Amino acid sequence: MKAIRRLSVMTLSSRFFLKGISQNVALYKLGHSPMSGRSSMRGYYAIKYPVLEGHAHVRVVDLRTDAVKKPGPAVLRAMGAAAGSGEVHVTELQKIAADMCGMEDALLVPTATMGNLIAVMVHCSERGDEMIVGDLSHLHMYEQGGSAQVAGVHTTTATTLPDGTFDLEQLESRIRLGYPLTYYCRTRLICLENTHNTQGGRVMPLSFLQDVRALADRYGLSVHMDGARVVNAAVAQGVPLSTILQHTHSVTISLCKVLGSPVGAILAGPRDFITRAKRCCRVLGGSMVKAGVLAAAGKVSLQHSIMMGRLEQDHRNAKIFAQAVHDCDLFTLDLASVETNIVRFYLNGCSWSPSEFCDRMGMVCEKEKAALGQPIQVPMYPFYGNSIRAVWHPMVTAEDTQLAIKKMHFVISQYMEEKPRAIKA
Repeated sequence: MKAIRRLSVMTLSSRFFLKGISQNVALYKLGHSPMSGRSSMRGYYAIKYPVLEGHAHVRVVDLRTDAVKKPGPAVLRAMGAAAGSGEVHVTELQKIAADMCGMEDALLVPTATMGNLIAVMVHCSERGDEMIVGDLSHLHMYEQGGSAQVAGVHTTTATTLPDGTFDLEQLESRIRLGYPLTYYCRTRLICLENTHNTQGGRVMPLSFLQDVRALADRYGLSVHMDGARVVNAAVAQGVPLSTILQHTHSVTISLCKVLGSPVGAILAGPRDFITRAKRCCRVLGGSMVKAGVLAAAGKVSLQHSIMMGRLEQDHRNAKIFAQAVHDCDLFTLDLASVETNIVRFYLNGCSWSPSEFCDRMGMVCEKEKAALGQPIQVPMYPFYGNSIRAVWHPMVTAEDTQLAIKKMHFVISQYMEEKPRAIKA
């Protein structure tokens, strides 16, 4: 009876979900947005779209985030073969990662957010210590203030410039020199983000990293890099990871974004740093009993994704889409800002909000099949500062990119048809 009740609830839930999709599509046919209202200046990941995967008649080009990339056949084979082999894969992954980063040691952790928090806990070893971060950094904006909540670390911010860097004079002015006077925090850490998510996947220049490290050395500070997408930076600059990371004391690298592992991140740094990081990882619940399966996936991700040239192709596809956006009068986009796999752009003189534009890109209508040859959904997100973000990953091909451009042109044509009617009304 319990099983029958559960089945009934699941069936009912499915009916409500499908009904919701039908209502949204019906609203779109009528020219109305199912999700109205402008995104806030900080609004981000607030809207979820009904992605109709499994419906053969709808082509989905998912540009919400590179974290939607599914593990490839090589990753799945490695995971299957690793079942029961345990710690050996973890050790091998950590050795591979440390060597690629030019670091002494590395640690597999469940998420990049946890990796960043562990780095803060190790570098800022006393409660009340202080770190300097960018005001638009992921660590500051989107990690729930874990450094304060959990580690008891005070944060001060430097202004994030359009390319993701800081003004070095301002950065230096944020360093507190009064310790051990009882009035002041003790500045211990500078945190960088490379590539920079909020600023559209910008790559930090090597000269800037060198200057920040010199500044940190002058004042006895550590430098941590939130390198969730630092492999994209290495590909864009045509250098090994170690060339970038020689200017940092530690780094966090996501394995589950463009690298395609199902779960996991790498925290790398000096051997004594990783020794202390292991203790922090355990107290945060990050020590995984069956980590060997995930480590096997991570090995394939690190060794093959970069060498196969897939990330270069992601960057090319992003720039092709960016050029199409740039050529439309409805949008504002600085082509020079598109350096990796993220395209961030703004609506220009349009009555739609970013949320409404994303609604249209994520839905299908009756006219679309005739205009495009097939229904296409292109889910993407309204982003920080009333902009729109689209992210490329190896599941989005060159053909998919062209379909996304066709969909965008169709949505614009629908807007231009509706605009005169709206003016008359």
